[in-house]
Amino acid sequence: MDVSRIIDLFLYTLPAIITGVIAYYFFREHTKNEDGRRRFLLRKDLQINSLPLRLQAYERMALFLERITPSKLLIRVVPNSPDKEIYESLLIQSIEQEFEHNLTQQIYISDRCWNIITAAKNATIQLIRKASLLEKTDTANKLREVILTEMMERKAPSDAALSFIKDEVSDLW
Repeated sequence: MDVSRIIDLFLYTLPAIITGVIAYYFFREHTKNEDGRRRFLLRKDLQINSLPLRLQAYERMALFLERITPSKLLIRVVPNSPDKEIYESLLIQSIEQEFEHNLTQQIYISDRCWNIITAAKNATIQLIRKASLLEKTDTANKLREVILTEMMERKAPSDAALSFIKDEVSDLW
């Protein structure tokens, strides 16, 4: 009789245990889904609020790249003396000031984009320095002429970075 009571007890408790296990897994999955949904909504709200800031950062970096394009830089920054070293320093200083002015924008754009922008800035400075080292470059006006001639033969370093920014912004939509 004791064995039959134990079997009866087991048969009565088995459905309760199965129901309890199913309920546990159901509520655990439900809780995970709700948590995921809340995180998604929070991320969506943050994205909506941060999108204008990100777009503004991309705009500012595009403006920076346009301003350091050698042909535009040479028009904006005119030599104040015939000395090529002084003019070279003035051009590089102008690029560095522009860059420092936009330094904080890096928190809104991707690391890859920031690295490409930095590489474009450094390549532009390198281009100016190489032009200044040429023997035929003996005055500030000759330096301008050499840089402009170089830009006619190849694309500006900032052009590739500008293209990358445009691609990255198009991915935001």
